[in-house]
Amino acid sequence: MMSFLKSLVHRIAPVLFSMCLTLGVIASASPALANTVSVEMGQGGMLAYSPAEVTISPGDTVHFDVGLAGPHNVVFDSANSAGEASSLSHNALEMSGGFDVSFPADATAGEYAYYCEPHRGAGMVGKIVVQ
Repeated sequence: MMSFLKSLVHRIAPVLFSMCLTLGVIASASPALANTVSVEMGQGGMLAYSPAEVTISPGDTVHFDVGLAGPHNVVFDSANSAGEASSLSHNALEMSGGFDVSFPADATAGEYAYYCEPHRGAGMVGKIVVQ
């Protein structure tokens, strides 16, 4: 009887160890966390985005904070993709507050140029680099 129990323990122990190890790895693995990057619009009365260029990862969000010299919006150039530009753009003109532009987790890496529609001629342009 004792040899049977020893044999059983020797057979089950590696399986239990593997299960515990697998559960530990699964429990400790965390999904990639999306980040939020802030861009200020019209701060100090300037017709500019600050910073003018930010770098993000797919799945991240860019928060645009409306400052002075409004109204402001964010319109993406259709140079990358007309559909993508349309879905990312915040066409509504805002006088205060802020809004978020979230990039999908499968966003194509590259440069995304954008501008403020009423102030584009004054040089209010920016760029988001997705890496």
